[in-house]
Amino acid sequence: MIVHCFTCGAINTHLYAQLRKTWGIQAMARPSSDLAAFREIFSKSNNIAVITGAGVSAESGVPTFRGAGGYWRKWQAQELATPTAFAHNPSRVWEFYHYRREVMLTKNPNPAHQAIAECEERLGKQGRKVTVITQNIDELHRCAGTKNLLEIHGSLFRTRCMMCGHEEANYKSPICSALEGRGAPDPDAHDAQIPVEELPRCERRGCNGLLRPAVVWFGETLDADILSEAEKVLDSCDLCLIVGTSSVVYPAAMFAPQVAARGVPVAEFNLENTPATERFKFHFHGPCGNTLPPALARHESEAN
Repeated sequence: MIVHCFTCGAINTHLYAQLRKTWGIQAMARPSSDLAAFREIFSKSNNIAVITGAGVSAESGVPTFRGAGGYWRKWQAQELATPTAFAHNPSRVWEFYHYRREVMLTKNPNPAHQAIAECEERLGKQGRKVTVITQNIDELHRCAGTKNLLEIHGSLFRTRCMMCGHEEANYKSPICSALEGRGAPDPDAHDAQIPVEELPRCERRGCNGLLRPAVVWFGETLDADILSEAEKVLDSCDLCLIVGTSSVVYPAAMFAPQVAARGVPVAEFNLENTPATERFKFHFHGPCGNTLPPALARHESEAN
C-alpha cells in the first residue's frame, strides 16, 4: 500500500530512513544490468507499472529546473511553484508557467516516450496492461500515444479557476494577451508586473475569476482519486519500471521501493544512481532514450 500522505514535497533522508525501518527494508545485492534477465521477466509480466520523472522529459530538451543551473531568472522552481508565491505575485508565477508552456509547444516525445506508448499498445492487444504514472506535467506521454496515464502532478495545459474551481484543458498560445512575449528566463529580465485583472481569467459565464495552472504545487495535496488509482496499479503490478526520476520528490519517491518491498521486480532506468537504487532488482545506466527501447521491444515469445 502507498503511504497515505498526499502532500507534494522533497523527501528528506531522515524520513526515508524511518520508512525503510517501518517496512523492514534491507539493503539488497547490487542491482543487475543484465538486459536478457530483465527481458525474460518482462516477457511473462501481465500488469506493468511505469513510473516516470523529469529525466524522461529532459531528453526532449525540456528544462527541469533541478540541480546546478536550474533557475528561471534568479528563482528555483521550488520558490515559484507554491500557493504562497502565487498569492504574493501571480504575475511572476504566470510568467514562469507561460514560459514553460511556450517551450513545451516546441518539444516532441523522445524514443523513451515512444517506446512506452508502443509497448502499451502492443501488449494491450495481448491482454496485458501497461500503466504510466508520471510526475511530469508536460503531456509528452500523452503526445506519444500513451492511453493508461496517471498525471499525479497535473498538467501545464490545464487551468483551474480560483473562484469557481472549474478546471479544463487550455492550449492557447499565449494563454492571454498580456503574457505575449513575456516570461524570458534570463537572470537580468525584469518582472512584467502584469495587473491581476489582465492575467488569465475564467471564461465561464458570470465568473471571470483568476486562473491558476492546474498543477500540484509544493506543499499542496495530490488529487486523492488519482493517487488511489496509482495505488491500485502499484498494488497489482507484477513488474515495475522507474524511468528518469531522482526518487526525491514525495510521495512518488516511495512508490517503487514499496513495490520492491512486496517482492515485485523493479527496474530503474536513469543517468545516475538514486537514493532508492539499492532496493531494485535492475538498474540500467544511461539516457532513457537509449536504454528503454531495447528493454521494451517485442520479445521473441510474443505472437506476431
